[in-house]
Amino acid sequence: MSELFANIGVMKFTKDGEDVLVNGGEALNGKTVALYFSAHWCPPCRQFTPILKDFYNELEDEDFEIVFVSFDRSDEDLKKYLNEAHGNWLYIPHGSEAITEMSNKFGVSGIPALIVIKPNGDVITSNARADVQGKAPKQALQSWKSA
Repeated sequence: MSELFANIGVMKFTKDGEDVLVNGGEALNGKTVALYFSAHWCPPCRQFTPILKDFYNELEDEDFEIVFVSFDRSDEDLKKYLNEAHGNWLYIPHGSEAITEMSNKFGVSGIPALIVIKPNGDVITSNARADVQGKAPKQALQSWKSA
């Protein structure tokens, strides 16, 4: 994971508005990561995000992290979406070239998309939404880690 995010600065979302820039490679090292491709303007995304937030909150003490890859049209839209519905997870800042790179690398053609990757960057599943909606959080994470 550290190689995939080595040159990508990610923000740690905080509800107080004082988001913090962190080194993605260091923050995600050794963790199973879900890349969440979504946008505020997307109705299916806005339905799924609260479900994902609850899922994430149940895995707080696990080696698991979500990185939000926003397809929002502006930084203002991104911040509004984060404040309305998101969990306390990482996100790639609006306008970062990494957004296009990640969507191309992982073949994202529609949103919402949730792709889970191993600590080494290999894809575990490109359809993690089904797991989030159909399994208990710890059960889903265990199946991803054992894949």
